[in-house]
Amino acid sequence: MKHPVADIEFERQGPIRKLVKTCLINPLANYTPAPIMRAVLRFGKSELAAANWSDPGGWRSMVISYEGNPRQIADKLLVNGGTMSMALRNRKRLGSRVLADLIDATGDHCAHVLCLGAGPGNIIIDAMLAADTQSEATLVDLSSDAFEHGLARAAKCNLSDRVRYIQSDVRDIKPLLEYPPDIVKMLGICEYLSDEQITEIASAVAEVMPPHASIVFNSISKAHGNDRFFRRVFGLHMIHRTPHQLQDLMASAGFGEFSATAEPLGVYHVIVGRRGDNHPAATATKES
Repeated sequence: MKHPVADIEFERQGPIRKLVKTCLINPLANYTPAPIMRAVLRFGKSELAAANWSDPGGWRSMVISYEGNPRQIADKLLVNGGTMSMALRNRKRLGSRVLADLIDATGDHCAHVLCLGAGPGNIIIDAMLAADTQSEATLVDLSSDAFEHGLARAAKCNLSDRVRYIQSDVRDIKPLLEYPPDIVKMLGICEYLSDEQITEIASAVAEVMPPHASIVFNSISKAHGNDRFFRRVFGLHMIHRTPHQLQDLMASAGFGEFSATAEPLGVYHVIVGRRGDNHPAATATKES
């Protein structure tokens, strides 16, 4: 697989901007009383805040951050100036590049990508468009309210016949798959799951993956500087883990050969692992 970040146009912060955020903006956001901050955001008709109050970390807030062109002044500050929103867009670019390279590395057959907690599927659609090899995607989410948005974008990109949306618990996906996935995508969900939930989901998808198939997920650090603001004002209770901590959880489900790539703001690492031969499903396949 070629180097995933060599020519990606990431968003970055200069030293002066970073210093101002660290010394002034972040403390103001983190320690201004939460009721005052929420009142300001309501007065400013913040769509980003409203999306998070309705569904913390949900697909609507992701789309607002990804698109980067909000209408309200409050959202322009949050989306275009906020480290987290910039890092989210960096993760989207990095994640889609990693997935596109993995699709191209599958060979001459049509690659199958299984996307967990997929929402509308913006990252995988970008990856499918960027890849040279043809691919198909199965997108799974507990909630179906993002599917219409995703289907509309897939149609616009002429991918309607290559994406399938399924409303289901990802741990129950095995009977719903027509054939095994070459790649499993778990971007944007581990930070909202407990250790037990991550290992349970990883074990479930390992059962439907052939040996050496890839899994793609991300870690998140507190480098965004606004954890207190997100918890108190937006209701976002993210679990920050290092890449090594997540790799240990995935290793317990039979994954290995990990490689991690950071986006330049240091908030996210996109991690690739491989399903090993030592998973019970692999042993059963060999014996059959």
